Amino acid sequence: MDIFATALPALNEAFSLILQPQQIAYLATGVLLGLSVGVFPGLGGIAGLSLVLPFIFGMDPVSGLALMVGLVAVIPTSDTFASVLMGIPGSSASQATVLDGFPLSKKGQAARALAAAFVSSLFGGLFGAVVLTFFILMARPLILAFGLPELLMLTILGFSMVGVLAGRSLLKGLVAAGLGMAIGAIGEAPAQGSPRMDFGFWYLQDGLQLVIIGLGIFAIPEIISLLRQNRAISETSRLGAGWMDGIRDWWRNIFLSIRCATIGVIVGVVPGLGGSVVDWIAYGHTVQTSKNKENFGKGDIRGVIGPESSNNAKEGGGLVPTLLFGIPGSGSMAVFIGGMILLGYEAGPQMIRNDLPITYTVVWSLALANVFGAGLCIFLSGGIAKLTTIRFPLLVPFLFMMISFAAFQSRQTLWDLGALVAIGLLGIFMRRFEWPRPAFLIGFVLADQAEVYTYQATQIALTRFRRGFGEGLEYIFSPTVIVLLVITVVSIWLGTRQKPGGDAEADRLRPGTNRMAPVAFAGLVTLFMAVMFLVTSQLSVMIDKVFPMVVSGFAFIGGLILLLQMWRSPESGILFADGESRGEDSIAPHGLWETLVWFVGLLVLTALFGFVIALALFFVIFLRLRERLSWVRIGIMTAGGIGVLLVMAGALNRDFPPGLLQALVELPWPFAGR
Repeated sequence: MDIFATALPALNEAFSLILQPQQIAYLATGVLLGLSVGVFPGLGGIAGLSLVLPFIFGMDPVSGLALMVGLVAVIPTSDTFASVLMGIPGSSASQATVLDGFPLSKKGQAARALAAAFVSSLFGGLFGAVVLTFFILMARPLILAFGLPELLMLTILGFSMVGVLAGRSLLKGLVAAGLGMAIGAIGEAPAQGSPRMDFGFWYLQDGLQLVIIGLGIFAIPEIISLLRQNRAISETSRLGAGWMDGIRDWWRNIFLSIRCATIGVIVGVVPGLGGSVVDWIAYGHTVQTSKNKENFGKGDIRGVIGPESSNNAKEGGGLVPTLLFGIPGSGSMAVFIGGMILLGYEAGPQMIRNDLPITYTVVWSLALANVFGAGLCIFLSGGIAKLTTIRFPLLVPFLFMMISFAAFQSRQTLWDLGALVAIGLLGIFMRRFEWPRPAFLIGFVLADQAEVYTYQATQIALTRFRRGFGEGLEYIFSPTVIVLLVITVVSIWLGTRQKPGGDAEADRLRPGTNRMAPVAFAGLVTLFMAVMFLVTSQLSVMIDKVFPMVVSGFAFIGGLILLLQMWRSPESGILFADGESRGEDSIAPHGLWETLVWFVGLLVLTALFGFVIALALFFVIFLRLRERLSWVRIGIMTAGGIGVLLVMAGALNRDFPPGLLQALVELPWPFAGR
């Protein structure tokens, strides 16, 4: 009772602060900025908050907090546009939404999918704020209950989703997850810093970034496929009235939304996990708890409602460690802490002791921002969904522009675009041969923290075992670990029991007529795992080579078993699925390589002339030679695309990739770096 007696006056004061017209105006401004940033794939909360930080210094503290909270709250909502309409993950928190949201767009149900996503996001955001309101004073024991064994067990729970997302071949799913973990282990080892699998190449010393992997694995394959088919994303034009259907879909699945929002809050509370994994856990839970699984990955609205309910609720959970302990739950929360310092507040226990009204102002600004953002998105969803009726090749230059610009922000080097092309090729072949890309992405996302938590937990456990066997067991098998272990076992059991065929590729891919192509790809993956094992075994520091050796070793064995199964299976088996032999890609009017050369051409032009000049040349060449547009339309589209890019880059203080020309001739911005 004392806790609530303390909280009630603070809540009243917080509401009186939030509902001032000035604070509402700043909150609405933050929402509009967040929506504008969120629709561009790969930018996300870090870029958006970086945009406003220079302007909040000296502002009224409550106004500055309202501006930042409004911005960061709606990015998990607005990034849904790219995920649903174009099959491009808007951010790491919207990757699972692609699996069912994009197929719904292709069926002409984009407005329905968007509306369901926005209502789910609204509910998740409000749910997270309500939970945070009542438990912010009692959250300290929950945070402290998660030590290294608990974090490791939660990571293993994330890996258990591979069984759900493996598609028709569990073995392919396991090998794909192993491949993702192996690629995630490239770069300096987290324990002793040994270089791994970088082959002396500086770009790989810090590993590959998630934005490169997400765009390459999901965005590039879908863009190339739709460009080959030379049609609009949607097969029908009935889009405008679908938003009411999406709201009704959410209401019919309200209990699913509640469960996934709960998952979002719990995972968001744990620092370091957040948006990278919460949507996958929610999606896996959605599939596991559904009686009929055959439509997942092919346009099941529940596959949109589940992850979208969780990723906004995660923001509420992420504020718990951020506000209570000054521990950022994600990259955007780290920037948020920096903004609080500029406004004169220091995140940590003193926020609860000394500034409880301000703490609740942040919490309920988050809730109000979700209402504004989701309402605005629902209002716009019917009109924006009509983008899917535009013939896709007309959108391609703009999409290549956006994803190239987003990828370049990874390290701000031309090699970012080269890495995007390489990972895009991997994604194209995984899509073609029905290798589950979500399983690969889960492996990549969780690889680093799995290694770190394993190493640190093992070191502490060995120390405690030396003190006493019972003390070591108590550390490893805490009540929280046991609960998570039971949940993981149940998750794996449910995943292995699901019926084959409930995956994104089941209808599109059928066993092909070319036996050698699927075998060759499986052989290359197996060979890569063998090389990974041999190279990492040569490292001198034992602790740095254990994880990649174990991962690559098991994946190599899985690859060998897969090849053996392919040798013994008939060509009609699901292991020989090939989109180029049978499926929509097999009847596309344009070939894979003649289509991919356009994207590679943009990279080559950038290497020669720099990104802005190369982009202008690409627009003109593509729209004239491929689409046969008039010079007037080409000029308008080129000027519009580059104009938007320059405004965005100028506002975010971002550079563009330079080329050989910039090394020879001194040019002003935007043709050269700042």
